[in-house]
Amino acid sequence: MQLGPYTLSSNLFLSPLAGYTNLPMRLTVRELGGLGWATTDLVNARSLLERNPTALKLVASSAEDRPMAIQLFGSVPEEMRDAAVVCQELGAQAVDINMGCPVKKVVKIGGGSAMMTELVGTARLVRGMIEAVKIPITAKMRLGWDDDNLTAPDLARVLEDTGVAAIFVHGRTRAQGFSGTVNLAGIRSVVAAVKKIPVIGNGDITTPVAAKHMRDETGCAGVSIGRGAFYDPWIFHRTNHYLRTGELLPEPDFAERVRVLRRHFERYCEFYGEAHGARLFRKVAPWYAKRFGPAKPFKHRMITITSRADFEAALTEYSAWRAQFCDEQGNLLPKFQPAPMVASFMREPGEADVFGRESIPVPKGPVDVW
Repeated sequence: MQLGPYTLSSNLFLSPLAGYTNLPMRLTVRELGGLGWATTDLVNARSLLERNPTALKLVASSAEDRPMAIQLFGSVPEEMRDAAVVCQELGAQAVDINMGCPVKKVVKIGGGSAMMTELVGTARLVRGMIEAVKIPITAKMRLGWDDDNLTAPDLARVLEDTGVAAIFVHGRTRAQGFSGTVNLAGIRSVVAAVKKIPVIGNGDITTPVAAKHMRDETGCAGVSIGRGAFYDPWIFHRTNHYLRTGELLPEPDFAERVRVLRRHFERYCEFYGEAHGARLFRKVAPWYAKRFGPAKPFKHRMITITSRADFEAALTEYSAWRAQFCDEQGNLLPKFQPAPMVASFMREPGEADVFGRESIPVPKGPVDVW
C-alpha cells in the first residue's frame, strides 16, 4: 500500500504502546517479517524539544528500523510544530499525532483523545506541523470522546482537508478505554468519510483471521496491531502470509518462542545495559508466557532477574518444569494448550475474554518519563 510518498511492503502496522514499543521490540518484530510500518512510543513534544534524555531514548532508532514514524502528543501548536522538525532531523519517515490515547495524564494537558473535541483548534495545530516539515504527518484517533460524541468521521474529513497523509483509528471511544467491544461500524464510518487518504483500522487484532475480518468489514486500507504483537511477535508474518495466500500458518512452537524471547532480551541488554535491561524485561517476558501453556513459575522467576545469567537460569528451570505437561516430542498435551486468541469483535455473546487488558498494564509514571 501507499502512505504519502512511501510504498510499503505490507499493509500491516505496529501500534505504539507507551513503555513497550521501543527499539528492541520494533527490531524483533521486523526481523520476523511481514511488518510494513512501525511507530515509536508516544513522546511528549516539549520533552523532545528540551532534548530530555528519556524522550530521546523513546525515539531512538537505527538503519534496520525503517520505515518508522515518531508519535508525538501535546496541545501547544508551536511545540508540536517545532517537535515535528526535530523528528524530521532525527530521520523519521513521518510524524504521527496522538489524538487517541485515553490515559488521563495525556488528556488533561489537551493531548490524546482531548484533541477530538476541538476540531478547529486541532486543524490549526496540524496545519502548522504540515507546513513546517517535508515528511508526512499522520494522526491516530479514537471513534470519539464517548458514545454520544462520535466525532471521528468529522475529524477525519477536517484532517484530510488539512493535508494529513493517513489516519489510524482505534475502534473504541475514550470513555471505553481498552474495554468493551471494538466497533467495526465506527471504523467503517471513518473510512467512508475520507476521499483519498488511507484509513488504518486498529483494536484487538489478535490473529490473522481477525485482521482479515476487520479489513473486510470496514474497508480499511490496512490494520495496526498492538497487544496482539506482544503475545505473538510472529503475527505480522503470519497475517501477511494469510492475506496474500489464504493459508493460515500455525503458531510457532515453544523452541521458536524461546529463540525469539532470547533475542528480544539480548536487545534489551544491548540497548539499556545489562542490569537495567534485565529489570525492564521483567514486564516483557509475560507476553511470551501467555502462549507457553502452564507458566506460573516462569512468571514468578522472571520478575526477579537482574542479569543475563538470571535470565538463562530462569529459562532452564522453567523448561525442565514444563516437560511434565508435554508429550515425548515436547508438545503441550491438549488439555494444557492455551485457548485460542479471539478478538472482541469476533467473540460470541458471553464468551470469555482471554485477551484481557490487565495482562499488559499501562505504565503509571508520567508519560514523558515512560
